[in-house]
Amino acid sequence: MQLCFDFDRVEAVPVVPPGQRSSVPPRKVSSSRRARGKTAYDAGRIAEGTVSDRYLRRGYDLIQTRWRGKSGEVDLILRKDSTYIFVEVKASKDFSRAAARINRAQMNRICHAAIEFCGGLPSGLQTDMRLDAALVDQFGRVEIIENAFGMD
Repeated sequence: MQLCFDFDRVEAVPVVPPGQRSSVPPRKVSSSRRARGKTAYDAGRIAEGTVSDRYLRRGYDLIQTRWRGKSGEVDLILRKDSTYIFVEVKASKDFSRAAARINRAQMNRICHAAIEFCGGLPSGLQTDMRLDAALVDQFGRVEIIENAFGMD
């Protein structure tokens, strides 16, 4: 199963060049919004732990969680044999809502981050890699979509 999205309907977001600040002043964040953000953060950490446990039970080695490079962040980096697996974890009420939260920008970010990570390995860009999506529903059930972004 591969994810398929209709990106033609999505409006482009202006990109701020590196080293420059956006001309939009920062917004004040209400305490209720801050609380929702903390709840989402905690839920994300729990979902990542659940997904990590699933991979570990399947014989994968956990290399890093929430790895951050210049290109962005990868939720989980695992290895099985000589293949590195980069996982984007999404949690929502159900699997379809979780999948819908993965957009083209995130896919590109994960691809670039995976390339950046592998560039620092001894095998460099010759490293075997796979990009997975892991979806977690409100009951903690996990659906792993291997090679979700179509990279072979």
